[in-house]
Amino acid sequence: MNFIGIIPSRYASARFPGKPLVMINGKSMIMRVYEQASGASCFSNVLVATDDDRIFSHVNENGGKAIMTSDKHRSGTDRVFEAAGRIIADKNDFHDSVIINIQGDEPFIDPAEIDRLAASFARPQVSIATLIKKITSKEELFDRNVVKVITGKGRRALYFSRTPLPFVRDVDASDWLSEFSFYKHIGIYAYRADILKEISELPPSSLELAEGLEQLRWLENDYIIHTEETNYESISIDTPDDLLKFTNKD
Repeated sequence: MNFIGIIPSRYASARFPGKPLVMINGKSMIMRVYEQASGASCFSNVLVATDDDRIFSHVNENGGKAIMTSDKHRSGTDRVFEAAGRIIADKNDFHDSVIINIQGDEPFIDPAEIDRLAASFARPQVSIATLIKKITSKEELFDRNVVKVITGKGRRALYFSRTPLPFVRDVDASDWLSEFSFYKHIGIYAYRADILKEISELPPSSLELAEGLEQLRWLENDYIIHTEETNYESISIDTPDDLLKFTNKD
């Protein structure tokens, strides 16, 4: 099976313009993500998919591989699909390829966690997979920026939400963590390439628009999302303040 890592990256950002090119201890964020992802043993190919000449040039000039994509994409998934379609020359190879979508704002991503996600595709029934982590603090549980996920048998995702799921009846909210195991979503996705093509062609769904979560579009259209539990703590940099917290982290 062929695994391809694609890092969607755009320069424009409402909260942090130019984020991919900010420097962290002498190295740009996008190159840190690229180098960490390249450390995963599963990949035959890793590249950055961007619509910006500055990011494209920077990655290629610093020993990485980048591809230019359209500036019309509504989501990172759409950008990843365009890039995948251009790398997989033989369309018959789509089902034998797995695309892993790596967030461009996680410069400390662990290559071992990418390999963990890739390993789930040894099971032929897995077509989309992602990572989840147990929530251990009330702050995370009730933080709307932390996406929660509830799973069923076989670790199939049942729903994602910005609010805690499930509601623990007859228990004070401050005690919920002692009564139930809650999980948060780690935003790295893997998809068989032919399934990526299908979900990229879906129109936005009502649940997706309500929660602002693209993966609900897939669930609403009856796609199965497999989850793998991890202890890895995802660290994303969304704002300049986040950058200050991790400037000295390596």
